[in-house]
Amino acid sequence: MSEAADYRALPADLPVPPDDGAADHLRGLAVPDLSLPSTLGGDCDLRGLTAATAVIYVYPRTGTPGEDSPPGWDAIPGARGCTPQSCGFRDHAAELADLGATVAGLAAQPFAEQQEFAAREHLPFALLNDAALLLEDAIGLPTFEIAGMRLYRRLTLIARGGRIEHVMYPVFPPDRNAADVVAWLRANPD
Repeated sequence: MSEAADYRALPADLPVPPDDGAADHLRGLAVPDLSLPSTLGGDCDLRGLTAATAVIYVYPRTGTPGEDSPPGWDAIPGARGCTPQSCGFRDHAAELADLGATVAGLAAQPFAEQQEFAAREHLPFALLNDAALLLEDAIGLPTFEIAGMRLYRRLTLIARGGRIEHVMYPVFPPDRNAADVVAWLRANPD
């Protein structure tokens, strides 16, 4: 089933992404001094965002109703599930705010697609655009290539005081990521 047919559902036979160590170096790193376009308007200062507790979930790209995913998308471990992941964070937004966390999604897909998606799914938090892959260069966020696109692999960063305190990688299944973040924050209060 293509993502166009049901982009909010996860097929039961999705391949589980392995922990290949591509994110092992991130824990403890300082959040880079970068500003990225935000679907809430203007630019978001990453270092400022992470001065207090911040959850930044990094995803490859969201699907669009009526459009098929790139050929072979579902066969790439960890690629499918950006819409369910984002909707999970939307559905847990109040709970995450009660835990003192600011949430933002981040992807390298075109900004106009992120804006359309955020409006369509009524996301109450920012989606940040890193089409230039600045975080790949700055801190080595892992990427992959498909259909002429270079995209980020799915992972979640929890940062406090401008440093990455915890990394969830790989994230699977993606629709459970927000609940996993809530559980981690409860177990690891400020």
